Amino acid sequence: FRERLYGEFMNQEKQEIDDLVKIATELINKRTDDVFHTVGSATISESGEVFSGVNVGHFDGGPCAEITAISQAVSQGDKNLKLIVAVGNNDRGVISPCGKCRQILFDYFPNINVIVRRDEGLVEVCVKELLPDTFDWNAQ
Repeated sequence: FRERLYGEFMNQEKQEIDDLVKIATELINKRTDDVFHTVGSATISESGEVFSGVNVGHFDGGPCAEITAISQAVSQGDKNLKLIVAVGNNDRGVISPCGKCRQILFDYFPNINVIVRRDEGLVEVCVKELLPDTFDWNAQ
């Protein structure tokens, strides 16, 4: 898999990315006065269905936004997610998933692509690229 810059995407792919970023941004912006919910996430399945969620801050860590979004998908029976993004509150924009989320995404959806921000802009990368030399419990 080769990472791709936003400018390299076809119009439909750009629209998908823009839609996911917008959904996650709108979701977290609804919670601007809330210190327990600071990240929103949106994911899209192969069938085109979108699922979203926010992190649930708690003294024990709580689930991240990406986990609540994929929980929505799995709860509704969708096991074929293809793309996910996380957006920080207070206009922080697209953020990368934490290590725990990277591992969970890899474990459940090893071919999912993740939108991250790099110096050159938004980039789509496979979760495998974000977690090199990871433990693969599916292979055990």
